[in-house]
Parts: sequence; structure tokens; C-alpha cells
Amino acid sequence: MTDGASQPPRKRRPRYRGTHPRAFSEKYKELDPVRFPDEREKVLGSGKTPAGSHVPVLVAEVLAALGPKAGDLAVDATLGFGGHASELLKRILPGGRLLGLDVDPIELPRAEARLKALARERGEPDAVRCVRRNYAGLRKLLAEDARGAAGADVVLADLGVSSMQLDDPSRGFSWKHDVPLDLRMNPGRGQPAGALLMRMKKEEIEDLLRRYGDEPEAERIAAALRETIEARGGESPFHLLRTSDVAAAVESAYEGRTSRDASEAKKSSLQRTFQAIRILVNDELTALEAFLRDLPACLAPGGRAAILTFHSGEDRLVKKAFAAGHADGTYAEVSRKVVRASSEERRANPRSQPAKLRRAVRAG
Repeated sequence: MTDGASQPPRKRRPRYRGTHPRAFSEKYKELDPVRFPDEREKVLGSGKTPAGSHVPVLVAEVLAALGPKAGDLAVDATLGFGGHASELLKRILPGGRLLGLDVDPIELPRAEARLKALARERGEPDAVRCVRRNYAGLRKLLAEDARGAAGADVVLADLGVSSMQLDDPSRGFSWKHDVPLDLRMNPGRGQPAGALLMRMKKEEIEDLLRRYGDEPEAERIAAALRETIEARGGESPFHLLRTSDVAAAVESAYEGRTSRDASEAKKSSLQRTFQAIRILVNDELTALEAFLRDLPACLAPGGRAAILTFHSGEDRLVKKAFAAGHADGTYAEVSRKVVRASSEERRANPRSQPAKLRRAVRAG
């Protein structure tokens, strides 16, 4: 008989602390599929996005634009959760290859694991390669690849921020959590948004909100942010801006307006303001310009490209580049108009609301 005193102490089963846990990792049951296997489907069924995951936008429309087929070399230049990539992978096998790029060191390994598991299920474990790199570097990456040197058959770029980044408080992407303002796609590179804004003048903040957010209340929001910065002693590294500071600045711009329309306008201003700051912090438009410049060289003759944008400035760049390529014969076909999410998709996934899809086909 074994002495009970020598037995290791029994561990309590992990529990959520209280009825209203605060930690992100404990707050949402869908983050723990082992204990709550049906929770994700319940959340999806209610028309919401499960925490820590991402519902891809315009999937059927993207597939129709790209026409992936068995044997193709497909590129998802902004991998994210891998939702679009998994659908591409299903259609290029057998014989195809998927190359995925993303700068996010946190989410990329998770997406890679999901995609490689799918490839193994299909009997082609080597069909997926994922690289941590900005999509502006796609041309060089393909040139280094024996098969990619001839160009890809399919290239997708989804420029929207992933729900995993928005939902996780530690990433500082949303005003819904009071945390340091970060907004970096790659948390290990560059400076957080809170540090950059501390050094900007009111006029510079206003210009950023107009240029990258088309924000009508840019002047008032910029003035409020600058007041907050100055009240904290200017550029002190110990008093960096928080997400709540930006939310309060937007709130002050609508002070005294209580109508339902004003409430909706304020919410839109919050979305535009955070988007504008994110674009600045990650230098997103510069990366997009480089990607569009190199895109024809990344496509094989007859190769198809599709780009999803979520900001008017991004869409203008894509439209202009595709039109110029069509005019000089680089592209045999480009979109005449954008494709938007259906009313059903917008209801089921509100984050699809601003999405715009354009396609181009490389001349043969």
C-alpha cells in the first residue's frame, strides 16, 4: 500500500475566476475549445466573431476573382488567421503550393500550424510555406524560390486588421480596452503609437487623421489629444498615451451632441481615428505602394491578383495602379467597379462593412 503522504498533491481543475473574469484569456469560452467545444459555433450562429479568431471577408467573391485551381502556386500576402488561405489551399491541391506572408510574430505560427495540418490531411505535407515578412517584400521572396521565380498564379492581399489583434487587449488595437496605445502589427519592431503621438504637434495629428482616416472631426480630436499630451508633461516616456485617451479625445469632439445620429457618428470617428493611427504606425501606405509597384512581376502570365481594402486611401492606390497597368498593357483585365459585402454578410459579420475587393489579371 502506497503512503498517501508521498503522492503529489492533486491540482484543482482550472476555473474561470468569478462570474465576470477580466483576463482576456479567461473571459471568452471559445478561447478554450477543449473545455467548450461547441462555443465557437454558438458565437458564429449569433452573428458575432469568436474572440481570438477571425471570420474572413468576401470569401466566395475572392475565390471567384482568383479562380484557384489544382497545381497553382498561390500567395496569401497578408496571412492573418489563414481563413482565405485555407480555402485557397483546398482548391490548389493536389499539386499546388501555398506561400503565406505576415509580419505578426504572434499570429503567424498559429496560422501556419492550421494550414500545415490541413495540408497533411490532404496528403501533401510540404504544400505550405509561411514566412514572417511584410508583403512589400513578396517580389524578392518569390525570386528566391525555385518555382516562384516564374511568378505566382494567384496573389491575395487582405489589408484589413485581423480580429485576433482587435480582440486581444495586449495588442492595444481597440478602444474597448483601457491599455497602452500600441497598434503595431509586429510588436517587436518600431515604436508604439502612444510614443509616436507624444512627439507630434497638433497640426501633424490633425493632418494624420485627415489623410489616413478622412476624419471630419480631425481638428477637435487633434486638439484634445495634444491637450492630454501637454498635461502629462510632453514627451515623458512614463506617461505614454493609452487607448482610453484617444477614445476620450473623440468623445470630447462630440460633447453636447446627444442624438442617435451623433452617437453613430462618434462610433465611426473612433473607428477612423484608430485606423488612421494604425496606418501611420505601421507605415501601411508606403508598403502598399511598394507591393503594387512589384505586383506585376510577382504574377505569372495570366496570373490573378485580388486585393481587399478597408480604407478609401488604400482603395484609391489600388484603383490607380490597376488602371495604369491596364492602360499600358501590363494587365489584361482589371475590375471596373469594386465588389462589396452583401447585406447578409454585413449583418452576420459587421467587420465586413467597409471592405472593397478589386482584381487584376496579368497579361499573357
